[in-house]
Amino acid sequence: MQRAAIYVRTSTPDQNPGMQLAELRLFAERRGWQIASEYLDLGVSGAKEKRPELNRLMADAARRKIDVIAVWRFDRFARSLKHLVSALADFNALGVDFVSLTEGMDTSTPSGKVLFAVVGAMAEFEHDLISERVKAGLRHAVAKGTKLGRPRNCVDGEKAATLHASGKSWRKIARQMGCSARTARRASVVFDTENEAVIQSESHTCAECPV
Repeated sequence: MQRAAIYVRTSTPDQNPGMQLAELRLFAERRGWQIASEYLDLGVSGAKEKRPELNRLMADAARRKIDVIAVWRFDRFARSLKHLVSALADFNALGVDFVSLTEGMDTSTPSGKVLFAVVGAMAEFEHDLISERVKAGLRHAVAKGTKLGRPRNCVDGEKAATLHASGKSWRKIARQMGCSARTARRASVVFDTENEAVIQSESHTCAECPV
């Protein structure tokens, strides 16, 4: 006898989960399943990544305490198509079947496996579409002359290095220069490094000059 897990979610505390539970229990009985546990997230938004009962369900599936998971509808379980496909892939790897009652999806059947493949392809297509839109937007911005990335803070590194050499703290230097202490310190280090490189280059050139 298969061990079934029933997952139910309501978006607000005043919503009654009774209909979802009744239909899922009846379905489990007709299929001859033993209900191992019921997981109820009541008054929890589907957009939330962390749901106590959903987390417990996923943990029990990973421990192979259940053989099949039944939900009333996809949106009661998954927060997005990507989340649904990812969860179904995990269940498939664990040998746990998934049933969505109202959508008629059952991954234990051949048609259910085909539907899972279609859903996975749709999710991949959606991901590729979004990625291509982002890339197209970046190309358009570059073509218009927009510089991408975080704007650099133009801080006088020589001034920061001089002030620090005079004994001032980075905090006081930052206040005086209107930037963070970290930015002032970084600008000073960059200036010192570049200055040292110039000195070494000049020394090397002079060493090669004929006497």
